[in-house]
Amino acid sequence: MVDNDNIIALASPSGVGAISLIRISGPESIEIVDNFFRGVEKLSLKDQQSSKVQLGYIYDKKNTIDKVLVTVFRNPKSYTGEDLVEISCHGSLFIQQSIIQLLLSKNCRIANAGEFTMRSFLNGKMDLSQAESVADLISSNSEASHRLAMNQMRGGFKNDINDLRSELVNFASLIELELDFSQEDVEFANMNELISLLDRISLSLKTLIDSFKTGNVIKNGIPVVIAGEPNSGKSTLLNSLLNEERAIVSPIPGTTRDTVEDQINLNGVICRFIDTAGIRSTKDEIESIGIERTFKKIKEAEIIIYLIDYSQLNSSNMDYYINYLNGINDEFPEKKLILVLNKEDEKSNVEIDSLSKFKPISISAKNKINISALKEEIITHINSLTSQIDNSTISNSRHYDLLNKTYEEIHKVKSAINDKVSADLLAIDIKQSIYYLGELTGEISNDEILGNIFSKFCIGK
Repeated sequence: MVDNDNIIALASPSGVGAISLIRISGPESIEIVDNFFRGVEKLSLKDQQSSKVQLGYIYDKKNTIDKVLVTVFRNPKSYTGEDLVEISCHGSLFIQQSIIQLLLSKNCRIANAGEFTMRSFLNGKMDLSQAESVADLISSNSEASHRLAMNQMRGGFKNDINDLRSELVNFASLIELELDFSQEDVEFANMNELISLLDRISLSLKTLIDSFKTGNVIKNGIPVVIAGEPNSGKSTLLNSLLNEERAIVSPIPGTTRDTVEDQINLNGVICRFIDTAGIRSTKDEIESIGIERTFKKIKEAEIIIYLIDYSQLNSSNMDYYINYLNGINDEFPEKKLILVLNKEDEKSNVEIDSLSKFKPISISAKNKINISALKEEIITHINSLTSQIDNSTISNSRHYDLLNKTYEEIHKVKSAINDKVSADLLAIDIKQSIYYLGELTGEISNDEILGNIFSKFCIGK
């Protein structure tokens, strides 16, 4: 997957800016830049100390291209584990391209997407789970998603996984040893110790698997569905929460026929607010499709805001709403349900004590009355989610899939022990568990998987 080519790329965003950063890595990277650099200290880059910065000029023959800062990082103490040079130049497109084209003339090529990080992984600077977190860190758009990515980049669950894998490898070796001495009727692997290990692994895996729900919604934004009957004020509420006219508001029932989505940052977490079609019986084919999508979004949501039109609430429809809300809680007990009574300024005189178990919040979306109380309720739930973030919180779908596969294999091993299955078959299931754990951290990998992972990175990383 990696060669001894010298690679170069623009590491800062493309386009005009105050400063741009050009990165070159490879065995000849220092020598290549030295061909075109003249330091004010008259110090050659090959004699410059690692991690030190030198001011100077980049020359194309006799022409000065730019005044730059050049930093040298010597292997193995660099991001890639190879000799690496970073050039900070002015952000002109002409300057960027002139320097890159100049260096390309001396035995180097443009880096592939994610190739700097791939070299870091292949040179043992980080494991695969840490390398993947680099992309998450770059794309993090909130305090919580940043903290999640930083935890993973610092090692996350890597050490725990490696320890568990090492113990499994040890037991697999002992079982293989027993097979070699099968004629001697000798037991090397203590089955009670193996069962104890499997129980510990199962518990660790289950903790990691369960954390994905939290990690995934924080990484991608917490989905908050605004649901309710037509004309209850869902679109008006979305506009009030976003503080802009995002959704069309009309007194005509059924105006919203598809989901409308936008996001805001609440307390350091991105929330994706989704306005949905009003829930009612209808013969309109297009509106029916919109209502189907409403139920789909409710299933995918972390928080459900259910709106009731306070002006239309009365003793005859109270039981209907109570039964409906109980149904949501019964079907989605893991979701946060927030009952909102909208149009408080037009409210009826009906008693709402029977709704107290749902802790309703009375608002006027149109006049933006008590919107802050609704936001505080959402933030309270967000805080309960972010408090669960630690080094064991996973947010990567590939990790989640491999952890589930490992969990299943571990249970196969436990069942095989209980069923007194032969040692050779037991060894197969243990090896499969070891394989999945190895894939997780990159101890075991193939070119196709690595190519797919790093292709999602930007060129300069």
